[in-house]
Amino acid sequence: MTRAAQPAGEFSATRAFFAARAEDWDSRFAEDGPAFERAVADLGPARGATVLDVGCGTGRAAPVLAAAVGPSGRVVGLDVTPEMLAVARFRRFDAAALVLGDADQLPIADAIVDAVLAAGLLTHVADPAGTLRELARVVRPGGRLAVFHPVGRAALAARHGHAPRRDDLLDPSVLPGALAATGWELETLDDAADRYFARACIR
Repeated sequence: MTRAAQPAGEFSATRAFFAARAEDWDSRFAEDGPAFERAVADLGPARGATVLDVGCGTGRAAPVLAAAVGPSGRVVGLDVTPEMLAVARFRRFDAAALVLGDADQLPIADAIVDAVLAAGLLTHVADPAGTLRELARVVRPGGRLAVFHPVGRAALAARHGHAPRRDDLLDPSVLPGALAATGWELETLDDAADRYFARACIR
């Protein structure tokens, strides 16, 4: 489902949800810092790489990504919520180039990104398969994707008021097929109590 086809109410509700929480987002989840550092290390962007932080929110990963790719690399943070990006610009203004945009229709050319960090993204998009396909479009052959959340699936489901579901995209029995169907090959999946991390690549 493209952005044009996504129900306007659903899109607006997602944006409104995050807009109302942007100012205190960092303080509410201040303990997530080490999990982001570990995720970036496991994604392993090279020095000089171009990295897309899709659904970047307040840019919590941006300084870690910038340190990983070094001064010759580039970090692009993309989010659909202007209020989140405003916080990112104020607090981390020099760590990433920040772009207002939709993960379903990335304003990025084909095959120019080396690595993608998708932290907490796929549970908030209307068409996860379409989003994964769009991310595959912008990544070079050999490039990597990290699907990440700084808490485990049970805790994440509890935040949304339910138990983990077997048909959940992030379920280890579901994600490998979803990735394969959208151009990705799963390399590793860590469905732990304290975090969720899956790394895939473009062959």
